[in-house]
Amino acid sequence: MNLETWELLSYVVTVIGLPLAISVFIFEQRKERDNEDEEVYQLLSDNYQDFLKVALEHSDLRLFSTEKTSDLDEIQIERMYIVFSMLISLFERAYLLLYEDDMTPKQWRRWRSWEDYMREWCQREDFRTALTTQMGGEDPDFGAYLKQLAEERASS
Repeated sequence: MNLETWELLSYVVTVIGLPLAISVFIFEQRKERDNEDEEVYQLLSDNYQDFLKVALEHSDLRLFSTEKTSDLDEIQIERMYIVFSMLISLFERAYLLLYEDDMTPKQWRRWRSWEDYMREWCQREDFRTALTTQMGGEDPDFGAYLKQLAEERASS
């Protein structure tokens, strides 16, 4: 191999190999980001399933009813407050980890499932009432978002 051949090969690498390597790198980075997003979503979903088990354990609170639960004693009211606190904390975590102003279609689908959960719980008058006392230390953007959903549900 002479000098001209080496020079030609270096041009080929520069013109074809370098852009190809950059493209492969970007593709792998996106793939890794998607995998991380999916893992976060799955962990949050697992946490919500754990929350549902807790809610089921406290069936006397009738948390899955759309109606306000009345005739609760002080201990039941406190347990309901704690369960709602757990739920709000989980919703905040989902908001902070999944919600973005400019989402891809895949990110949007993941977020919409959490928004559906939030809307479902905001139908409960008990939950909406709990929001007023439990949103003090939450992220301000999340607080505004959840309160807006609650207001929409209260008026419908």
